[in-house]
Amino acid sequence: MAMMPHIAPIGTEGYLVRFADRLDDVANKALVGFAAALEAEAVVGIAEISTALASVFVRFDVGQIARADLVARLEALLASRDWLVAAESGAARLWRVPTLYGGAAGPQLGEVANLVGVSEEAAVRELSAARVRVLAIGFAPGQPYLGMLPERWDVPRQTELSPRVPQGALVLAVRQFNLFANETPTGWRHIATTHMKLFRPDVAQPFTLRPGDELIFPAVSEHDWAALETDPLGGARLEERGDA
Repeated sequence: MAMMPHIAPIGTEGYLVRFADRLDDVANKALVGFAAALEAEAVVGIAEISTALASVFVRFDVGQIARADLVARLEALLASRDWLVAAESGAARLWRVPTLYGGAAGPQLGEVANLVGVSEEAAVRELSAARVRVLAIGFAPGQPYLGMLPERWDVPRQTELSPRVPQGALVLAVRQFNLFANETPTGWRHIATTHMKLFRPDVAQPFTLRPGDELIFPAVSEHDWAALETDPLGGARLEERGDA
């Protein structure tokens, strides 16, 4: 097995910088930091930098940078610091996202609570206090995979798809939340709904979230949640440093 981090070619115009062979919390933090540092270097010829759960994809323009030169830049950046140590030292942006749990806004909350062995009230208390991180963005523009929840929330995906969950749906499976950017079918269980806007094509940075951001989904009343529908970010508020 290759030592991590490991650089491997992907097709004719890409490289994958793999930090782990499976989802690992520290490795995920490390790759987010590495990707940010690589982007800051603004290397001529790099066309795309995309993070996933355990790796960073780098696409390059073969007419602007030689393959060997790109690999040398990636190797130099990897060697410049201990990314696993650096990952634990940074303070993330923290979002607080008002969330309505259960009922029509989270019709499968009771099912999830039963699978875990707690009451719905206990599930809401724990989940609304959980602090999760954007592990990756994908599936739809701006849509985050969020984790990791405590081990007892390792709830399997459904064997059948739910035909529809709304935009803003907070769903749960495999110790992760997913917050949907669009109405969609899903195999994850729908436990709550937010009004958070994840993709805003009319602003300079259309993706609201970025890898490494942290989120808390505090429970609010139906009255307070409904009042946030017209808020530009659905009531979500950002703290530039997530120390609290």
